[in-house]
Amino acid sequence: MEIPFRSSERASLGVEWELQLIDRETRELSPGAVEILEELRPEGAEEHPKAKHELLQSTVEIITGICGTVSEAKADLAGTLAEVVAAADERGLGLLCAGTHPFTDWQSQQISPKERYAQLVERMQWLARRMQIFGVHVHVGVRAPEKVIPVVNALCQYVPHFLALSSSSPFWVGCDTGLASVRTKVFEGMPTAGLPFRLADWGAFEAYMETLIDAGAIESVREVWWDIRPHPDFGTVELRICDGLPTLDEIGAVAALAQCLVEQFDTQLDRGYTLPSPAEWVVRENKWRAVRYGLDAEIVVDETGAVRPVREAITELVEELRPTARKLECEAELDDVLRILAVGASYQRQRAVALEHDGELVPVVDSLLAELRDGLPEHGPAGRPPGSVPGPAECAGGHAA
Repeated sequence: MEIPFRSSERASLGVEWELQLIDRETRELSPGAVEILEELRPEGAEEHPKAKHELLQSTVEIITGICGTVSEAKADLAGTLAEVVAAADERGLGLLCAGTHPFTDWQSQQISPKERYAQLVERMQWLARRMQIFGVHVHVGVRAPEKVIPVVNALCQYVPHFLALSSSSPFWVGCDTGLASVRTKVFEGMPTAGLPFRLADWGAFEAYMETLIDAGAIESVREVWWDIRPHPDFGTVELRICDGLPTLDEIGAVAALAQCLVEQFDTQLDRGYTLPSPAEWVVRENKWRAVRYGLDAEIVVDETGAVRPVREAITELVEELRPTARKLECEAELDDVLRILAVGASYQRQRAVALEHDGELVPVVDSLLAELRDGLPEHGPAGRPPGSVPGPAECAGGHAA
């Protein structure tokens, strides 16, 4: 089975941002996407070019065009965000982004009226119905199909880096799960989600996709929802590992990290290097550690079992990528990775708000609404001593306004 790969310009960039629609009175997830997207749809067009439906009617996904720099991608998202914010505000709805909503029950959600979503729910049943989860996807252009699989394999080494930085889903239906990213575990319930299958080259990818289709496991390549995957139609490597990010600052940080890594790998391949391909057990273990501990994780750094703090690994990676960032004009956005380390990832900020309000989760929603509006805060809980931010799995006692 031949799968054409539409090669992209080197290090071109695209971002997808899944936004939650929030009732300003109850702070619950609220349907509204159908009406908002119809209002924003240009006359004569089937849909808005950069604001889309997702599985739930309480979600609007905004996407960029093909961008050359991270700053261009952020500006692109900001323009569409302003349109959606205005339309939502007229309906008493606010917007936020996090990997999960802190307390809304997934069973209350309405599925978007599109045939492919109805088919997904019919096929996957409970696994699809509970997908009240939200993420950020980053596409980086790759020039040739023979480079894609080596880049995907090499990026797996950085799964814990991206996940620890972006973890924003400590709560699930009113409970503190004790995880930094419960979204990751919810999504892994889907049969074609999770870590990418280790493949040797593009031919092996084509053969594997053909096998899945022949077996009836999928109908098209689009149904393979790996954490890092090739996107043949766009000519990109797509990083899907990140939780939903509350601010454009954080989106810029992970986009810069992704763009720099792919560019560095592309250069190394041009020079004849063989890219690293970490052991599968190491990748799986490190993903779990980031899911559980976020930025406090100790990650495995070699096949002998040596470990180091993921914070140190991220800081070192930023320094290593600085020359590439200068070339790609995203040094400021790469520096925002260090800002996240300083103030804390979203899961830490959310838990700190809950702690300050005796476990109440409405203030957590309010803090996320404020962050989307105002950007990454200047101060956060990252420097607090261990134990001062809740971590064990507990149900919140209440969350009424």
